Amino acid sequence: MGLTKQYLRYVASAVFGVIGSQKANITYVTLRGGEKGRYVAVAACEHVFIWDVRKGEKVLILQGQKHEVTFLCPSPDGVHIAVGYEDGAVRIFSLLNGESNVSFNGHKSAVSVIHYDALGARLVTGSKDTDVIVWDIINECGLYRLRGHKDVITQALFLRDKNLLVTCSKDSFVKWWDLDTQHCFKTMVGHRSEVWGMVLLSQESRLLTGSADSELRAWDINYLEEAKAEGEPTVKKGKTLLVDDDEEDNKEDVDESLEERILSCEKAGSILREARDRVVSLTADRHARVIACHGNDSVLELFTVLSEEEVQKKMTKKLKKAKKKATNQGSSLATLFGIRGLFTCTHHPCPLSPLRWVDCLSCAGGELKVALLLQNNTVETYSLKTSHKTPVADKTARLTLGGHRTDVRTLAFSSDNLAVLSASGDTVKVWNRSTLQVIRTMACEYALCSLFVPGDRQIILGTKSGKLQIFELGSGSLLETVDAHDGAVWSICLAPDQRGIISGSADKTVKFWEFELVKDKETSQKRLTVKHKRTLQLEEDVLCVKFSPDHRLLAVSLLDCTVKIFYTDTLKFFLSLYGHKLPVLCLDISHDSTIIATGSADRNVKIWGLDFGDCHRSMFAHDDSVMFLQFVPKTHLFFTAGKDKKIKQWDADKFENIQTLEGHHREVWCLAISPNGDHLVSSSHDKSLRLWERTREPIILEEEREMLLLCWMSDAFIRSASQVPGETQGEAAPAGKKTVETVKAAERIMEALELYKGETRKMEEHRYACESAGKEVDYKLNLSLPLFKPSRYVLDVIKKVRSSELEVSLLVLPFPYVPELLKLFNSYIQQGLEVELVCRCLFFLLKIHFGQISSNQMLLSVIDELRTNTLSKVREIRDVMGFNSAALQFLQREIESKEDVMFFADATGRLEEKKKKRRKRERAVLTIA
Repeated sequence: MGLTKQYLRYVASAVFGVIGSQKANITYVTLRGGEKGRYVAVAACEHVFIWDVRKGEKVLILQGQKHEVTFLCPSPDGVHIAVGYEDGAVRIFSLLNGESNVSFNGHKSAVSVIHYDALGARLVTGSKDTDVIVWDIINECGLYRLRGHKDVITQALFLRDKNLLVTCSKDSFVKWWDLDTQHCFKTMVGHRSEVWGMVLLSQESRLLTGSADSELRAWDINYLEEAKAEGEPTVKKGKTLLVDDDEEDNKEDVDESLEERILSCEKAGSILREARDRVVSLTADRHARVIACHGNDSVLELFTVLSEEEVQKKMTKKLKKAKKKATNQGSSLATLFGIRGLFTCTHHPCPLSPLRWVDCLSCAGGELKVALLLQNNTVETYSLKTSHKTPVADKTARLTLGGHRTDVRTLAFSSDNLAVLSASGDTVKVWNRSTLQVIRTMACEYALCSLFVPGDRQIILGTKSGKLQIFELGSGSLLETVDAHDGAVWSICLAPDQRGIISGSADKTVKFWEFELVKDKETSQKRLTVKHKRTLQLEEDVLCVKFSPDHRLLAVSLLDCTVKIFYTDTLKFFLSLYGHKLPVLCLDISHDSTIIATGSADRNVKIWGLDFGDCHRSMFAHDDSVMFLQFVPKTHLFFTAGKDKKIKQWDADKFENIQTLEGHHREVWCLAISPNGDHLVSSSHDKSLRLWERTREPIILEEEREMLLLCWMSDAFIRSASQVPGETQGEAAPAGKKTVETVKAAERIMEALELYKGETRKMEEHRYACESAGKEVDYKLNLSLPLFKPSRYVLDVIKKVRSSELEVSLLVLPFPYVPELLKLFNSYIQQGLEVELVCRCLFFLLKIHFGQISSNQMLLSVIDELRTNTLSKVREIRDVMGFNSAALQFLQREIESKEDVMFFADATGRLEEKKKKRRKRERAVLTIA
């Protein structure tokens, strides 16, 4: 048996070139007590970058997995940041070390909004699946799922002093939720289109909402006194009331009174925005004194919320001017003034590109810092004084160096494998491959193709306007612009003898150019230029050109879906490769000039022989157009990039797909392979450049196919099981969802129970055999579990399940395992082992399997024992905690009395002093603002 062909795996090495992804918001964060407003967090595909806007560099990278980040929200204490992902997961990262120890899986699609409560103990998330989930961060578990909206959730806010939640959605509704009873008690229907954002103002007594029109609607919130009997629910639904036939006329009034048991919300007016399109982002600073709002254009509108004194002054001035009119018409003062008087438009910062997200931060001295994420992969920060009558926004920082403004359409590696060239619609950048830092940035025209000139001191770009641009890397200057073609230059290729290049254009010509050194008239030094030698005229637009490595043949891809092969020396026609149904967008020739591979917009890759032009194999390569194709140097392996976001490696001899590189979140435009084949760089519509590295790990194709099939089956299983047993379909439901991890956790629990049953059976058989033979019972001979206690193994398995996945794992557990688990729980509680965890599992199992457990006569004694043991053990633990607390307080009093010194007095004093200073600063900010 011959040796099998060995393939080496390529893995993701780094993501660079992206400053901020458009899909997620931008937010201010604080690192290790640093300066306020210095650091901003933005999404970078599946990662989160923390930028120091003062230095313009990344200070922290929060590593993601494979799904794109969709929302960011820092905690109130500034220590953590919650990150929502495209697959519905939520992970909480520490800003101190960048690690994530808490993750929640409850949504079935992308997370659209995240918000903390005032204490940072709860988290509310909204998603495209129309569900709202409240999470307990301390216990790392979901509290409940709230259902009622019919479209994407756009905002969700906790109220500071009441256990209420307000949410808005694209279904045009704003809903109020009572978190004590987990139901919606009020729905606001005053919007005619989608509600894209909202903020709470004036100590949560006013709600401001932004919709698809140019109005910001203001709503007055009045909290009502709850005068009801003790034990009565907070809110009753109107449909549960019994109304006689004679009382049907009064039913609506009764329903309205019940709905307004907690609060009433009435429209107070509206504010007209300058922009006419929909609200894209509506946010406020921490004190709700400044509101930032913008649409799809490049205008940001800032509104200052006036205080009571400022409102009174403004009303007095306005009253003097309209006193006669108000007296004649008999209108009240509030009606005369209107809702517009509560806000003043301060300034409109206008960046060069349309806005995508905004965040604002109030600092000391009445300074307002605004961070903008633009649609052209740029972050800008502004600063302005809100206390001035005409505040002017000063641009404090602009992050542009680390990425391109538009998509990168061409890439190239230097001959020494150390530099990477990337060119877009306005700039060309040269990167250091090892450090991923920008070496040179030069302005250029819209680039479509590029290459390094031999020696790596110059680069040549082919542009959309038909020009060839030559740049000097040492000085970063443009040496010459050559008017090469009348149409776009789609492809350029270096000649194998390295003496010149060829260019193919949309003007139906292929031109041959030679390198020359000419004397510069200004500097009187020699510089590089290209001289036109020959022209090949064709009948269709040229899309791609390539020399064979032996310099014998020239391959030209045409718009008529064919590839023409010509002799290089005489330009005589040799072969025509036809078979693609759509134009061939890319092609490459192997190092030995024996085969040519072509990729087309028809999603196929064809491998041809260059001796007779026969098609060796046609392969369905991608789910969309094949955009780029290149052979690995000195091999018959090649990579393809497609619009389906994937990069694939193929074997041109065996016609097999070796591996698929997944990482990009949008269409992949191009890629480049280093001359030694160890590195691969790719660019995408998601503005990111990705570096892939060849490892020493071999790939076994059979194992790869098995893993791919297993992943596909597990995903299909999770998708098919959209609802797990015990999950309700009402207004409130369990927060977790069934995932691969929860299924695996349930399987581990089942395996532990099966092992426990088997070992218990062995112990009984061994005991019976020893008693029959009159021998002493020795369990050590037949037991293989740690510590010779099989029941402890089951508890250890349950303890290893993540807290956020525990309830869903128990939900997946089949009922035949539950009776044995209840008996084990009884023994754990009697022994005092992990009482809190066991009680949590016990109560959840009783809740979801109540009917089956209560109807099982065999479990009545077990449930009765559990009731007694649980109450006694919980009381015992509570008494121990109370005793320990009292003992510590007693020791504190003893130490204070003996040493005549207040225990912890210094620390307490310092804390109180910090609180006083913070209150003074906040008062100063409010007074100045």
